[in-house]
Amino acid sequence: MALVYKGHDLLLNRKVAVKVLRSQYVHDEEFIRRFRREAQSAASLSHPNVVSIYDVGQEEDVHYIVMEYIEGTTLNDLIKERAPLQVEDAVHYASQIADALDHAHHNEIIHRDIKPHNILIGKNGRVKVTDFGIARAATSSTITQTGSVVGSVHYFSPEHAKGTNTGEKSDLYSLGIVMYQMLTARLPFLGESPISVALKHLQEDVEEPRKVNPLIPQSVENIILKAMRKKPEERYQSAKQMMADLDTCLNPDRRNEAKVAFWDADGMDEERTLVMPAIRADQLSAKFDDDEDEPEKPAWREEPAPKKKGWVKPVVWIVILLIVLGFMWYLVGYVKSMFAVETVEVPDVVNMTLTDAQAKLTAAKLGYTVEIDAESKAPKDQVIRQNPSGMRMNVGTKVTLYVSKGAPKIKMESYIGQQLKDAKLKLQALGINETQITITQETTDDPPDTILKQTPLVGEEFEAEKAAITFTVSKAKETFKMPDLVGLTEAEAKTQITKLNLKIPANGITRERSYKVAKGKVIKQFPYDKNTDVSVGSEISLIISDGLPEDAGQMTVTIPVKPTVEGKDSEFKIIVSDAQYENFEYKTEKVTKPQNLDVKVIVSPDKKAVILIKEGDNLVNSITRTYQDYLDQKNGKVSPSPSVSPSASPKQQNTGPAIPVGGNGNGQAGGAASKPPSGGTN
Repeated sequence: MALVYKGHDLLLNRKVAVKVLRSQYVHDEEFIRRFRREAQSAASLSHPNVVSIYDVGQEEDVHYIVMEYIEGTTLNDLIKERAPLQVEDAVHYASQIADALDHAHHNEIIHRDIKPHNILIGKNGRVKVTDFGIARAATSSTITQTGSVVGSVHYFSPEHAKGTNTGEKSDLYSLGIVMYQMLTARLPFLGESPISVALKHLQEDVEEPRKVNPLIPQSVENIILKAMRKKPEERYQSAKQMMADLDTCLNPDRRNEAKVAFWDADGMDEERTLVMPAIRADQLSAKFDDDEDEPEKPAWREEPAPKKKGWVKPVVWIVILLIVLGFMWYLVGYVKSMFAVETVEVPDVVNMTLTDAQAKLTAAKLGYTVEIDAESKAPKDQVIRQNPSGMRMNVGTKVTLYVSKGAPKIKMESYIGQQLKDAKLKLQALGINETQITITQETTDDPPDTILKQTPLVGEEFEAEKAAITFTVSKAKETFKMPDLVGLTEAEAKTQITKLNLKIPANGITRERSYKVAKGKVIKQFPYDKNTDVSVGSEISLIISDGLPEDAGQMTVTIPVKPTVEGKDSEFKIIVSDAQYENFEYKTEKVTKPQNLDVKVIVSPDKKAVILIKEGDNLVNSITRTYQDYLDQKNGKVSPSPSVSPSASPKQQNTGPAIPVGGNGNGQAGGAASKPPSGGTN
């Protein structure tokens, strides 16, 4: 009958649920009456397991109820997702529902529509009962209801299906069905139409839960069977009694208790309808034969006893009883008319001052109680909400006024020595915006953004909305560009770090083997790379080369060269690509006659060595050495040496370290050049 929206209460800064009557029902008095009944029923209840009502009202044709917003799911969705539920969870939920029903019944409210759809489960596991749209007062619900029946056909009780009295025990019957569905993942009665389901509630026995789910303890099945008895007098006498049974049903001494037995009145009735075998013809003739064998008894005529008129006395008593009841009915009506209570409309006093609100309620012949709201940000002594509102109440009824205490005062604490970002987070938690915080900077030796001074001072009080906070914070030191230490020796790098007033932390130097960098030189610097900003006093770590890896293969390759014209100079350029270098100009040599040149290379399991021999810009030869060649050489196998002419006699290969010409990779023309250290061990 309504739409429910998720809303935000701007005054109290909280989420709420707003139930709005559908537009097609705004002119239907029955639906409006039912809508108001829900608000009145739920508003009269205050219990942790009942959804709270915050406000109710009407804006032109819009009827609405503002109620507590529960962040979670419905029991119906939980059953669809996880049923059958664990026995402990189902008993826990049922116990909370019974607690809510006990509170409602104690306040003479019968819910009449208990079903999983109306049970909300918050993220904390707390159960909330909602939707009192068809609830009735206990005094009126005992009167026979004629016409249509309102409710959910799969969950209402037999007396509800017949349209007769629906008291407290009807809610317990519905709770029994909810427990049945939680533990078996099915409804006890299903049919092709609502009428057929209602008839099953009246006529058929429910299938025992343990036959559907054998994991259900006998004590829990006993609770379900007792709650779902057809006759109300055989059910629990109250929700409190059922809740007490639920609290102990999982105790070890009760889990395997005897199955509950109910007294069957039909078994004691001798006049009940029975199925009996028909009397056969042979049985009838045998009976007559037996009668003929018996001796003939003397017959005499008995005078029938005179009939007594036993109906006269009951009729007289019934007439007398009806007269007495009629007199009592008249007397009750007369007394009620004498003590009729006047009702008045509750005025709206929200946003008024407390004095004005009290005067208006007094003029309306209503009382009031005042509760102080310390968390409200409204002006002091302003009414922020009232309960009840928008309905008629008896004269003299007290209206609860929730009054703002006013903006709270905040005592300034010490933030000196803390980081600015931490202080901002703490102040924002107190309701202070970042725009209310002013920052000034001062260069010191303290870490950047450390608070040095503050205003207001420690202990001073102020209001959050009017606060003006000033912090003096330390300014970051001047920075400079980090130089490149890669390729320097360890001693050179340490000297450079000391000159720049930087620090090497404890365990700041680590060593690892490298193909590319010679032993004792810097492989990497961190966390400040080349050209990154660094301040004085910062710490920098180094990775120093520990020479070639253990599996590095050092080989000497003999290369035969021959000038184009013997006797004239020919310039040969040697270019090496191996595990240590890439396209490195190893040497440039001028030769006038055939001769052999030694080239030292390094190979690895996944990197071979390629030697290119160029005469001028022309490639005249290329030689490749693999890691297998290195292993063969190491094991005494001689690899064939390349030759240019038969006269060229290659030199014996050796295994010295590869020492390239020129450490900067540019090579050097015209004979031998200086030999920088390689990645090998010196």
